[in-house]
Amino acid sequence: MKFTKIFTATLIIAAAAVSVCSAQNSATAAVTTTATTQSTAPYTEGGVWQITMVKTKPGMSDDYLKALAKIFKSTNDEAKRQGLITDYKILAGDAATQQDYDILLMVEYPNMAALDGLRDKTDPIAAKTIGTEDQQRQLAVKRLEIREIMGGKTMREITLK
Repeated sequence: MKFTKIFTATLIIAAAAVSVCSAQNSATAAVTTTATTQSTAPYTEGGVWQITMVKTKPGMSDDYLKALAKIFKSTNDEAKRQGLITDYKILAGDAATQQDYDILLMVEYPNMAALDGLRDKTDPIAAKTIGTEDQQRQLAVKRLEIREIMGGKTMREITLK
């Protein structure tokens, strides 16, 4: 009887050890399989776009675009030369309603990490291309007279598979 109890206890312990070991192997296999398989998303991720929606005041679109040619273009050309941004674009069109924007300002960054510490990298560019903080502020105040910022978004570009 004593032998049967010891034998049964040994069998239970061995079965438990096998269960634990096979569970560990299954977990390791699951992790390994997950790490080596690709995403099932129907797209691949691309660059990150910061988009600003602008509504120009009636008859002021050309004046605003002239201001952008001096400020937006020069700062983004330099940021692109330094590798801080990938690209930038301006889209212009008719507003759908009186409350809608008519210009989109778009700046593309290589990834989300490129936005970390961005101001530390772009402030020197603004100082070089636009001027001192006071000069930058004066130009910003002037732009208030010809446009309104309707909103902004940060969006990731995707390519469908």
